[in-house]
Amino acid sequence: MAKPGSRFSLTPRRKALLGFIALLLAVVAYLHFTGAAGTSGIPSKDMDWNGDGTSTEEEIFQSFYAVVVEKKVEGPRECRSYSWRSDGKPIRVDCRTTMPTPADGKQE
Repeated sequence: MAKPGSRFSLTPRRKALLGFIALLLAVVAYLHFTGAAGTSGIPSKDMDWNGDGTSTEEEIFQSFYAVVVEKKVEGPRECRSYSWRSDGKPIRVDCRTTMPTPADGKQE
């Protein structure tokens, strides 16, 4: 049992781990804030940025640092526009239409 008045101290290893976790969370928050495609919920099989039909490890890494996504919702239509971060050149646009269900609270 701890002595009354003693301070809780972290070992250097735990401080390093805590710092690493805080840094990792800050990086993920920054990527999400800047619109990185890798943090937008896109499956890795859809990260084919050069259009050759396969998603390589390089393309998956590009989704975190080189590709941004912009989401737009117009009624039941949801579109995601993927573009290069450096020059804004579009890669592709994925759209889908969702129909409201009674659980959504929208009655016809």
